[in-house]
Amino acid sequence: MLHTRICDILGIKYPIIQGGMAWVATGELAGAVSNAGGLGIIGAGNAPADVIRNEIKKVKSITDKPFGVNVMLLSPFVDEVIEVIIEERVPVITTGAGNPAKYISKLKSAGCKIIPVVPSVSLAKRMERLDVDAIIAEGTEAGGHIGELSTFVLVPQVVDAVKIPVIAAGGIADGRGLVASFALGAEGVQIGTRFICSDECTAHPNYKEAIIKAKDRDAVVTGRSTGHPVRNLRNKLTRKMMELERKGAPKEKIEELGRGALRAAVVEGNVEEGSVMAGQIAGMINKIQPVREIIDEIITEAKTIISQFASGEIFSKGG
Repeated sequence: MLHTRICDILGIKYPIIQGGMAWVATGELAGAVSNAGGLGIIGAGNAPADVIRNEIKKVKSITDKPFGVNVMLLSPFVDEVIEVIIEERVPVITTGAGNPAKYISKLKSAGCKIIPVVPSVSLAKRMERLDVDAIIAEGTEAGGHIGELSTFVLVPQVVDAVKIPVIAAGGIADGRGLVASFALGAEGVQIGTRFICSDECTAHPNYKEAIIKAKDRDAVVTGRSTGHPVRNLRNKLTRKMMELERKGAPKEKIEELGRGALRAAVVEGNVEEGSVMAGQIAGMINKIQPVREIIDEIITEAKTIISQFASGEIFSKGG
């Protein structure tokens, strides 16, 4: 019922991809997601190649299922990280913050599937021309670095514009989001924030607790004036950044305030002065669970909803 082209391309049971969150998406989390039937992803961020190699080896010690690495193409270590991905024969790479064109031939020769994250139709079409395997269309509801279009309007436009499979991302946390993404034409989903609140995620307990306590309007955007907007949970850091932006502070001053802030939150647990990157679905999360339980809940709920549609039950609830 939930088997799509994405499952065939990636060799996974369920069309669920875990977001490649820097400092959060470690080998432990990626391995757990892959073991539970999804595609676990290591978030490379700005980490050097030897760190990523260690995370890859960690995943391989946890699972024999497919997994991937998310590469931020603006990283100063991107060339070395790509070489490690090829040497370690990582099955899948997702990319963001740049154009993967220069690496595609080498990656394909190594048998790696390439799935860029895009915030617009134009970039999706450009990536398809590069012969990538699928597209992740990420809406502004997502945590971390974001575009402008919402998932609900971005995904169907990308689906209409390309022939390769599209994976929906941004604002998806449960079976309802998965079914809605299918209705928009997507063949899979990428989920990030909900997996932070898993037993296997190594993020600091304070970071997880901040997400659990978050309300519907607590995920705010900072850095629009710099050209690199980021969605975080409201705290002292976001208030300082917003004040600087209101005063017209130079881009460099705002970016300096955010330097090292994600690590401070994820690793050190400083959720007041650190950057608590999380999506707008943070308000929907109210407990910490094992990864397998999270995925099973999503799949079970999605199957129930699809069955209700098929039987007409969902349309008769109003009498």
